[in-house]
Amino acid sequence: MSKIPDTLPLCAHYDEILRRQLPLLDVRAPMEFSRGALYGSVNLPLLTDTERAAVGTCYKQQGQQAAIALGHQLVQGEVKAARVQAWADFAKAHPNGILYCARGGLRSQIAQQWLADAGVLYPRITGGFKALRQAAINAIAQVASQPLLLLAGPTGSGKTRLLTQLQAVDLEALANHRGSAFGRKLAAQPSQISFENNLAARFLQVQSTQPPFLLLEDESLLIGQRNIPHALYQAMQQSPLLLLEEPLSARIEVILQDYIIDLYAEAVATVGQQGFEVFSDMLRQGMARIAKRLGGALYSELAAMLEQALSAQQQTGDINLHRLWIARLLTDYYDPMYQYQLQKRSLPVLMRGNATELSKWWQQQRG
Repeated sequence: MSKIPDTLPLCAHYDEILRRQLPLLDVRAPMEFSRGALYGSVNLPLLTDTERAAVGTCYKQQGQQAAIALGHQLVQGEVKAARVQAWADFAKAHPNGILYCARGGLRSQIAQQWLADAGVLYPRITGGFKALRQAAINAIAQVASQPLLLLAGPTGSGKTRLLTQLQAVDLEALANHRGSAFGRKLAAQPSQISFENNLAARFLQVQSTQPPFLLLEDESLLIGQRNIPHALYQAMQQSPLLLLEEPLSARIEVILQDYIIDLYAEAVATVGQQGFEVFSDMLRQGMARIAKRLGGALYSELAAMLEQALSAQQQTGDINLHRLWIARLLTDYYDPMYQYQLQKRSLPVLMRGNATELSKWWQQQRG
């Protein structure tokens, strides 16, 4: 292989890459990609996991040159042609994209050179995924050092809807989890590294609009199986609040939409005829997760109400009975817990009101 010329394009604008969430051609091995990636990245590896393991072993035993030679031996002929074609197709589909490997080293250099040999000039990221990852860590640390504003409110008050309206930071969306015992979704949560990378990207996007405050939802440390970075969580625990207050009737409808209507539709779209069974099991599992905190009597009552609602829904399509157990769960479990946690923290409240009132206040702050 010829020496890689200095004229091939490089890119080191890490914050800009994260903020714009540019299309990214990730040539790392699949195992590396699964541990952590970036939004918009597509894994088209130079080496498979097996090939990378073989090259790594060769490097340890015989040195770099032998490892490079083995890599070329493993990826040649039709195998090489297929991988280069896949990269070229990506570059054609995403002319504003960039490629990278783990550290901006040999793998991305080779991929860039092979693309150039095929007539495709495509930039690569200096420092690779490691550099982007460090930029993401720095972006989160910077946010944790500045004033934040948290949106709080009882379960079902519509915080996610208001965050979307205000173009704020939706931690639950980034974690792909609604943040409660019933919050699991059918699609898997991102890895912790991917969650943090995408969180940093969202912070950079919101900051570019110069909001009056960096607004995000008041969350516990864990969102499903993903955890908020420690420094950020500590900053959140000392930040002032906006309190979203909606009547119980409205909150019941929000829960009904999110956890019954939308979840059922998602299950059917994902698994087809087994959708109702999957949907029902997810609700039962959610209730079971808080069984100890509910106590035996209340758990038994709520579980029975849930089964009645599911039976009616399955037989007739009527979802009205779901409103009964949702109302009971809110008033007897979630609301007392919310009030206790709110009083325990004693954080300053800048504004309280319904979604319309908070939205109007927010726009006033923007000037």
